[in-house]
Amino acid sequence: MEDYEVEPPNKKNATMAPEDHGDSISESSHGRKDGIYPLSTRTRTRTRTAGDTVRAQVRVKKLFNFTQIFFFALTFMSSWETMALYLTGSFTNGGPRALSWGIIVVVCGALAQSASLAEMASMRPIAGAQYHWTHHLAPPSQKRFITWMQGWITWFAWVSLLAGVANTTANMLQGIVATNYPDYHPARWHLTLFIFAMLIFEGLMNMYAFWVIPWIELLAGILHVSLFIVFVSILVAMGSRHSAKFVFLEGQSTSGWSNGFISWNLGLLTPTWGFVGFDGAVHMSEEVRRAKKAVPRSMFWTVAINGIFAYAIILTILFTMGSIEEALTAASPIIQICQQATGSTSAATAMVCGLLIVSLAVNLASIASTSRLTWAWSRDGGLPAWFSHIDRKHSVPVRAVWLPIVIVMILSCLNIASSAAFGAFIALSSIGLFSSYIIAISCMVHARFHRENLQFGDWTMGRLGLPVNIFALAYTCYVTIWLPFPNYLPVSGVNMNYALPIFGASTLFALSYWFLSARKNWRGLNKEVIRLVVEGGELSLK
Repeated sequence: MEDYEVEPPNKKNATMAPEDHGDSISESSHGRKDGIYPLSTRTRTRTRTAGDTVRAQVRVKKLFNFTQIFFFALTFMSSWETMALYLTGSFTNGGPRALSWGIIVVVCGALAQSASLAEMASMRPIAGAQYHWTHHLAPPSQKRFITWMQGWITWFAWVSLLAGVANTTANMLQGIVATNYPDYHPARWHLTLFIFAMLIFEGLMNMYAFWVIPWIELLAGILHVSLFIVFVSILVAMGSRHSAKFVFLEGQSTSGWSNGFISWNLGLLTPTWGFVGFDGAVHMSEEVRRAKKAVPRSMFWTVAINGIFAYAIILTILFTMGSIEEALTAASPIIQICQQATGSTSAATAMVCGLLIVSLAVNLASIASTSRLTWAWSRDGGLPAWFSHIDRKHSVPVRAVWLPIVIVMILSCLNIASSAAFGAFIALSSIGLFSSYIIAISCMVHARFHRENLQFGDWTMGRLGLPVNIFALAYTCYVTIWLPFPNYLPVSGVNMNYALPIFGASTLFALSYWFLSARKNWRGLNKEVIRLVVEGGELSLK
């Protein structure tokens, strides 16, 4: 690996300038006018100009074509798999009707969210995504502060999402083992070891064999569709039957919430979890050919297709799930449901092993997306610039790959003492991502009203843009209200929903960092990076 060092630029070799952000910052020793910081504190004899360094920081290969990034996004969401794994959670809040009707609300809201973000992705397909769009669309006098907060909120949310995906995959593996080996006694430290092994192996893949990941995600996407057909066919053909009244009208709450309205809305969160993170494809934009067209199309249509699959699997399972009590008390509810339908533990295990393979591919994609956001945020001065390094041999931001992996591995050690502690950090993902959507879409709405020359990309909603943005904003705000609610009463340290306290702590960190240092030192996004990536991205195609 080769490090790129930058001498303090003078007036002769300063080839870059921060993008105009509306705030005035006095030139001082606190920051540099070019916005580029050295990649390490060690003295090197070899130096480069700031312009050479930023070019080195965007030197990645465009490996994804439209089909590959489409299946990358389709697999990453895995909405129907999420429904199959977690839909029994709604039986404690709202019952079957919260799922059968709530999924319609969630899919409509997610389509509006994805359409709104896809329009922004077409304007600026860049790894920083939300915080770059915020910087482009926010009021000039406030954009630097809002961009700073957006960058940290989005980054914390994605690291949390990586932890959640890893935990889900490890739990699935443990459930398969527990079902097939009755003498096996699951332990929390086993989960931690599973997470360690998976993250290290897939981190090495992202580091040394990233060129093969587009093909892995393509195959995983095909498996994602094939398994859906298999699950629906087997459950419909072999499962028992519940009535339409049970599926569409049955309501129940065993969580302690006696208020039906609150209980139904908490049940709504189960399908919501299957439709977060659709911005994963955007963070890969700089490695996608014709990104201004491919990325927004992938975002929107994967939500639409996953929405259809999710609705179908919910109805299928609700109609054919057999004994509710047995499913809810099983180590893995989906294995129990498949076992009841097929009458065979081996057949049920084979079906769920397919889900495990998809989940491993989702974790692989999650590492890729989180690392690209880490790379972008360090390149723009949020995280230390040391993490913006691109390995010349593999054209991968290796340091940015391992930073979130190491963080998740350290946090997963909390599982050994208490699963609630690790779950507290995982809870940050939904509220963090929804908050990032709120900020970005709010800035888009503001820009529509206050900019006469707002330039859209190839993917645009035209006159439907504003109403879709407003609906997406209303839906996102409404769901965000319920995300911090505890799922069970009375509240204890074990069942407490820590989403709001953890989100508050991460926000407080970003605010403190801003007022103590970044308000004077952080120069904002770099104009040269945007010019090379957004304006020149199409020119590098081969």
